[in-house]
Parts: sequence; C-alpha cells; structure tokens
Amino acid sequence: MRQDIPPAILTTQYIAHNDLRTMLHIPINRKALFSREELALIGVTMLWGATFLIVHIAMRHSGPLFFVGLRFVTAGLIGLALFGRIMRGVTRIELVAGGAVGVTIFLGYALQTYGLQTVSSSTSAFLTALYVPMVPLIQWAVLRRPPKAMTWAGIGLAFLGLVCLAGPDALHVGLGRGEIATLVSAAAIAGEIILIGQFASRVDSTRVTVVQVLAGGLLSFVAMPLAGEALPSFSWVWLVAALGLGAASALIQLTMNWAQKAVSPTRATIIYASEPVWGGVVGRMAGDRLPALALLGAAFIVAGVVVSELKPRRSTAQKP
Repeated sequence: MRQDIPPAILTTQYIAHNDLRTMLHIPINRKALFSREELALIGVTMLWGATFLIVHIAMRHSGPLFFVGLRFVTAGLIGLALFGRIMRGVTRIELVAGGAVGVTIFLGYALQTYGLQTVSSSTSAFLTALYVPMVPLIQWAVLRRPPKAMTWAGIGLAFLGLVCLAGPDALHVGLGRGEIATLVSAAAIAGEIILIGQFASRVDSTRVTVVQVLAGGLLSFVAMPLAGEALPSFSWVWLVAALGLGAASALIQLTMNWAQKAVSPTRATIIYASEPVWGGVVGRMAGDRLPALALLGAAFIVAGVVVSELKPRRSTAQKP
C-alpha cells in the first residue's frame, strides 16, 4: 500500500472500480466453466476416442479377447514398472476396489464384443449409449443422489447425440442374446464409472489403477478358452497396437481414478459421452466422412457437456 495515500481513499477507489466493472458487466473472479479435473477427463476422452481407429485395424489380425487381455495386462505391467515402490503399500480396499472395477472393464469389453457377433454396429452403439442415463438412475435408486435439473438436461442432450451418432437403423432393436449381452455391457460401463466414484476418495489412484487394469486383462485371457477364441498368429500390427494402447489405457484409467475424486460419476458420464465425437474427428482425419445426422449428434453431445455445468441464477429482488 502506498504510504502517501490514506487507506480510506484507496478503499473508496477500489469500490468505485468494482462498481464500474459491474455497470460494464465485467465478471469479477468468475469461476471457470471447467475445473482442472474435468479438463483432464475431457483430455483422456479425446485420447479414448482416438484409440478406436487403432482397435479397428488391430481386429483384422487378432481376436477381441486376446487383444483386450494383452492391452490391459500391458497397461498393468507399465504401471508396475513405473510405480513399483508405491505398489508395495497396496491395501485390502485397493485390491477390492481394483478387482471390482477390473471385472466391470472386462464385462464391458467382452459382452459388447460378444453382442457384435449377432447385432449391427449401429444397434450396439445405441444400446451401449444407455450407460449415459443408467449412471444417474442407478445413483438415484441405490445411493439416493438425485441429479440436478441442469444435469438431467445435459444427460438428455448427450444421450440424444449418441442416438444420432448411432443412426436411424439403431432403433430396430430386438431381444436376442446379442442385444441382452450389449445391454449388460452398458450396465457394466455404468458400474465402472459409479465404482470409481465410490472408491476414489478412499484409495490411492496409482495403486488401484494398476490392480484394475491387471484384473481386466487377466480375466480376458481366462475367458478365451471359454469363448473358443484361439491365439492369433504373430503380427507386428496387434503387438505394436496393444503396447501403444496399453500405455494409453494406463493413462486413461489413472486419470479417471484421480479426477473422479472431485468429479461426480454423473458429470463424468456426460464428459465420457463425447468419446465417439473425438473418434469421429480422428476417423474424418483418416478419410471417413461423417453424415449430417452424426454431425448433429456431435453437436448435441458437446452441448450436453456444457449445459450440465451451467447453474441457473437465482433471481434476487432489487432493493429500492
């Protein structure tokens, strides 16, 4: 504070300055639209969407369960190599939490893959998208946490966007084994998001990440003989893809476990719903063309992410 100006005058100048900012509608210390945790989730969702093109190429050279197993076991081994000392302090609750999330990771991938054997990709995309409304409904029914009005609006927009991305053919849904398996996979994805949110504040993000990716990968390997899937012939394509996606999966799961300490499962779900948007962007860069309905769906999803963060202002009566 300057010594030659009385504090009272400085205070008056400060008040006048802020009154001018108010008259000019200049926000003062307004909170950012997205927190750093939410920005981190948006970042890994972009990465997540980019992996689908790699998986699509790798599936020409490998069975799905073997590739999922190798991908997540690789992620776990990378975690052990980087955080070996930290893993020595793993607790019982981290083993339980990581194992539970690992089961949902395995079920989400395995059942969706099984369903794709008998249902179209558009129908699979539509049924899988049901995890978006499932998360808040399960939280409401089981945990007694009703979503707020703007959250419901964001969920509705995100789900509508996913339906548009799936296309009109997706609505021709039967009730065969493939459809049922895909619905269960959607419930598994919802369960993964909720479980991460439930355990996030009670576990170390690094240790629980390593446990869950190892559990998901090992379960995929165990399921191979049960599903009749044989080991693929060696190919540099699936090897390099699995190693690269293993590193990406480790980063994605670690960020999810860290960020969901501060971001609710419902809010995280809306952010994750933008994954096919980024997948479409990468596909467009690779030469694919998105139809107009898909572009509209992408716009709905982005709008849902933004709308869910908005908080309606409370009207206050002005004093005379």
